[in-house]
Amino acid sequence: MEQKPAVADGGDPKHQPRLLDQVRSAIRRRHYSYRTEQAYIHWIKRFIYFHGVRHPREMGEAEVTAFLNSLVAQRGMAAATQNQALSSILFLYKEVLGKPLDWLDGLVRAKRPARVPSVLTVAEVQRLLAGLDGMKWLMASLLYGAGLRLRECLKLRVKDIDFEYRQIVVRDGKGGKDRVTMLPASVIEPLRSHLLRVMALHEGDLAAGYGDVELPDALARKYPRAAYDWAWKFVFPAYRYSTCPRTGVVRRHHVFEAFEFVQQLASERLGRSAVAGVIRRLPAAGLRPRNDDFASRSLQQPDRGKADARPHQVYQTGNEEADAHDYAKDEG
Repeated sequence: MEQKPAVADGGDPKHQPRLLDQVRSAIRRRHYSYRTEQAYIHWIKRFIYFHGVRHPREMGEAEVTAFLNSLVAQRGMAAATQNQALSSILFLYKEVLGKPLDWLDGLVRAKRPARVPSVLTVAEVQRLLAGLDGMKWLMASLLYGAGLRLRECLKLRVKDIDFEYRQIVVRDGKGGKDRVTMLPASVIEPLRSHLLRVMALHEGDLAAGYGDVELPDALARKYPRAAYDWAWKFVFPAYRYSTCPRTGVVRRHHVFEAFEFVQQLASERLGRSAVAGVIRRLPAAGLRPRNDDFASRSLQQPDRGKADARPHQVYQTGNEEADAHDYAKDEG
């Protein structure tokens, strides 16, 4: 019979939340994303079962080190994967068990290899966009022209698009920061037409007894009717209703689009690999055609939402090796 993990802090198991429930509660109190919650739960489970379903409170630095080293030595996992597992376990011990780990002396860290960035030319991006249509073309155009990250594009709300000023307000971007970026002129009319179709979809949802949308933080409790307002709707809604894994509420979420079609299309049309992030890099590299109206108002930050813009200079100079050396020297 399979043994299950015990509860975190002694006491009567019948009256104690299960360990993973405590982890979920700690994550949600800190407003971490659902994808982060999934990743943390995954690695904590793997850590527990790696050591024969022992409770983490009974283990310490030696067991954590052995598990993390096995990911690299036995499974050949990348540095980013090992770091994600490490963050998950550190969170468990510090925030859930209240038992911060000491320094992991025996930990063998996977090395992060230096990669040459993949950058498409303007002509290649135009060929790529020419192979798309409908909502896929619109999303890819915003990644390219507005410099949105994929998740920022998927979570874009109607209220954050300003057609008069031709700008987009990106809410809760990387690092929890807001920023303002441009609304490319080429997508204005297609985006207006798209929003008319989304509004019709929203009105149909309201007539069917649905029509609410997930709101950030505690806004749903503070403004109960805001979830039904048009302004809060996702610009790219899902094709069908789905059940929220956290609340169990059935509603129309934003579309889930992993952009595998971009990679497939790039392989067919360009004979090379490309992902959503590659399309986004072009504006950061200064390769996007100039928008004089927007540039004159100087609303767009040059770092495109990055805390440090220097790594992106490698795309502009054409001397990758020299720029990389100068950046490393500045950091050192």
